[in-house]
Amino acid sequence: MTAGCATVTQDVAMKQRAENMRTEIVTTQDKQKIHLDHYEYCHDAVVIIAHGFFNSKGSVLLKELGKELSDGYDVIIMDFRGHGESKGLFYWTTKEYLDLEAVLKFARERYKKIGVIGFSLGAGISLITASRSEFIDSLVAVSPPTEFEKIEFHFWDLDVENDIFYNLTGAGRAGKGVRPGPFWLDKDKPIRLVEEIKAPVLYIHGGDDWLIKPWHSQALFDKTKSKKRITVIPNGPHAEYLIRKNKKETVGHIRQWFAETLTKGET
Repeated sequence: MTAGCATVTQDVAMKQRAENMRTEIVTTQDKQKIHLDHYEYCHDAVVIIAHGFFNSKGSVLLKELGKELSDGYDVIIMDFRGHGESKGLFYWTTKEYLDLEAVLKFARERYKKIGVIGFSLGAGISLITASRSEFIDSLVAVSPPTEFEKIEFHFWDLDVENDIFYNLTGAGRAGKGVRPGPFWLDKDKPIRLVEEIKAPVLYIHGGDDWLIKPWHSQALFDKTKSKKRITVIPNGPHAEYLIRKNKKETVGHIRQWFAETLTKGET
């Protein structure tokens, strides 16, 4: 339980959501400054939300997910390097595991249990990190790629409502942007590392994902040796847009998974 929570009732903590959020800065092993928003509700477990490419902790949908989980968990929403308020350039999954490792270290100093929810490239980074770190107690990978080079980009399959109107003229504009770095550096491939993951992993994919097709999650699931589950949401879109279009089902799967693997048996 985080400092200052011992004398605060759960009901009071929930009512102070806005006051209980503060931005923290952690430093990676390669000296990058990573910004995170830390929402405290006096829980013993925390969930870290890791965004995808061109997104950030300013995303309306990721904040909405955090709010949905706030009755059972404290929440951290981070900015990978080159996104949002974090410094540096985005290295296309080559170095970003260092960012999540720094946030995990911050969380481990404060919480008994840590869950991670990664979206798209953030899901790929989360899988890479989970293969190296013992700090992740449960993982949810939403629309993860098997490897960067095999990501599909079928522009003819674009979702006009979610991918164009929502991002260009709607609330989806919030938190968007990236400062790209070199993309030609060697990258770890999640498909080659998932066998090393010890934490339980839930794979979630939209059946109509136009960017990263559902076969990616199936291939990763097949090679994962730890406790695992996969769910493909029929007609579901890519990554965080599942929170917009299929919110009840997506959040329900996440809640159930964390209840089974993150806080089971705790009071």
